[in-house]
Amino acid sequence: MISFSLEGKTALVTGANAGIGRALAVGLGGAGAHVICAGRSDCTETVGMIASAEAMKLDFSDPMAAKDVFEDRQVDILVNNAGIIRRADTVDFPEQDWDDVMDVNLKAVFFTCQAFARAAIARGTGGKIINIASMLSFQGGIRVPSYTASKHGVAGITKLMANEWASSRINVNAIAPGYIATDNTADLRADPARSAEILGRIPAGCWGDASDIAGAMVFLASPAADYVHGAILNVDGGWLAR
Repeated sequence: MISFSLEGKTALVTGANAGIGRALAVGLGGAGAHVICAGRSDCTETVGMIASAEAMKLDFSDPMAAKDVFEDRQVDILVNNAGIIRRADTVDFPEQDWDDVMDVNLKAVFFTCQAFARAAIARGTGGKIINIASMLSFQGGIRVPSYTASKHGVAGITKLMANEWASSRINVNAIAPGYIATDNTADLRADPARSAEILGRIPAGCWGDASDIAGAMVFLASPAADYVHGAILNVDGGWLAR
């Protein structure tokens, strides 16, 4: 029987204070998981939406922030959602903006996955890792060079880790959200011309909701996806198919 239940599992979601991260945490909790809501901002509101949850302070401006998180407790599901973006013309893009984005979006993801896998392999229990990629894991974008590079990198290390860790029963996959109505896209949605341009390419004809990502997350975190390794699941209303 196919099971999507996460009863008895513990999930850690980074960047769970708002937006997609909050929706993912709530979705995993709704499927029965105990959820550790981690972030540099206060996650108290998210914790209050989940039957069994707790908050954890993690600031991934230090890419090694989670290196000791998995040593003393079993975490079955890791969701790497925390991320930042910086915008500027590529000819003027500052080195500090490059480094800041790469540290949070790629370096921290790699070393958080590494810490999780070390603990899971030592216990012999396996586990699920789901990284949040992007449409810019496949496309170039405009004025976001470090973000584009970091999300291409997330797609690459997801596949690499799947190759190395599948034999240890660790599933490593990613979700690539499309244009989702969150605070990060507020400026785009407020620009009538840009919003119309975006909607004109989305076959579904609408912006996605953060909860649209949660269903894909529950699937990849559940026993139903035990034979899914190295996949990047697009949840984009058909954007990439256009």
